[in-house]
Amino acid sequence: MEFDALLLSRFQFAFTIAFHIVFPALTIGLASWLVVLEYRWLRTKHRRYLDIYKFWAKIFAVSFGLGVVSGVVLSYQLGTNWSRFSDVTGNVMGPMLAYEVLTAFFLEAGFLGIMLFGWDRVGPKLHFTATVLVAVGTLISSFWILSANSWMQTPAGHEMRDGIFYAKDWWAIVFNPSFPYRLAHMVLASYLTTALVVAGVGAWYLVEKRFVERSKIMLSMAMGMIVLVAPLQLVVGDMHGLNTLEYQPAKVAAMEGHWETRTGAPLVLFGIPDETAERNRLEIAIPKLGSLILTHDPEGEVRGLKSWPESERPPVAIVFWSFRLMVGLGLLMILLGATGTVLRWRGRLYDTPWFLQACRLMSPMGFIAVLAGWMVAEVGRQPYVVYGLMYTADAVSPVPTGSVAASLIVFIVSYTVIFAAGIYYILRLLRNGPEDSEPAFSGRDSQTVKSLPARENTAEETKGAGS
Repeated sequence: MEFDALLLSRFQFAFTIAFHIVFPALTIGLASWLVVLEYRWLRTKHRRYLDIYKFWAKIFAVSFGLGVVSGVVLSYQLGTNWSRFSDVTGNVMGPMLAYEVLTAFFLEAGFLGIMLFGWDRVGPKLHFTATVLVAVGTLISSFWILSANSWMQTPAGHEMRDGIFYAKDWWAIVFNPSFPYRLAHMVLASYLTTALVVAGVGAWYLVEKRFVERSKIMLSMAMGMIVLVAPLQLVVGDMHGLNTLEYQPAKVAAMEGHWETRTGAPLVLFGIPDETAERNRLEIAIPKLGSLILTHDPEGEVRGLKSWPESERPPVAIVFWSFRLMVGLGLLMILLGATGTVLRWRGRLYDTPWFLQACRLMSPMGFIAVLAGWMVAEVGRQPYVVYGLMYTADAVSPVPTGSVAASLIVFIVSYTVIFAAGIYYILRLLRNGPEDSEPAFSGRDSQTVKSLPARENTAEETKGAGS
């Protein structure tokens, strides 16, 4: 492996975006959950919802800040490391990234201050509106970022003039063939990631017998989200896979580990892809199930990697294993949600030690699944940066290898220090846990809310917290 400017630039972008993507994966889900928490508090007047809201709002603020910092770095890299890509695709990519800033980032930044610090300065309706708009902003941001990235995966609505991309149909560009599936897949992944974190934290407190009533609400609501979203994510993932089979068949061949084109293709459960020998070693497979999943016909034809030249194939091993990691974790999430449902029905959701430990162990798995999915999507697109139209090798900036290596080292050191400090602070917040909140809001329109006393939830209220 030759560490030239291209490979080092890819490493650098992969390193920085891996740090960045975990924070939006949390904040997208947290923002929507905060809306639900504040709504439940305003509707029921149970102060435990306010305590939980204020606790997780602090974690949201830190995560949002870390996400912004890492996101800005990615924008600069498009100019420093990928200037040729920016030159060629700027007419298409530039406006979409600008729309994300104008419609999403400004909305989030404008109302985040009210959401975090407006309790004694605005009324309940305005504060709730601010929370809703911050959540809407995170979803709009997802919309534009995923639209831009999906256009790179399935380009549409453009024309080429003198080797430069020009927009021809903005509707086709924004709503390109893979965008709806990728948007749904990522948003659901964010909700699952958040639910797993919340469930893990709630289970942790219950094991330590701290913040018991608030922890029960956290665990109950998180389980409600997991049991709903995890199976839905499986369905959306299948639809996304069929879309990928249509537009990026080489990626699917790498994901499934298929080398030969054949009918009645098996589902490869395990194997060690050997790109030199063009085969899988130690393969364990279920006959015909691969064709059934991919074509909905047990005798359907599935195209193999050998039907593409070696130069047109993605790195097989990375895509193959990342896909299995993502799917395996997804199945564990479904199992966790189903188990939680059974325990809730039996009245043992909050006092089953092995289940609480399982929730704690599963709490980081959403992040791992998101990173694995990103590896499948981005590495599986290679050797193209704009699929089928622009090679990654043609997108890199003409900079010396030494300069890229030096900047990569700086990024590694800087990110280690900055993000270690941020994560340490988040862990401290989690260790301290939710506190009893001071009465919120002031003014004539909020005296009823302000005067409510803090009180423990009854068993019936706790049981209904996940509805």
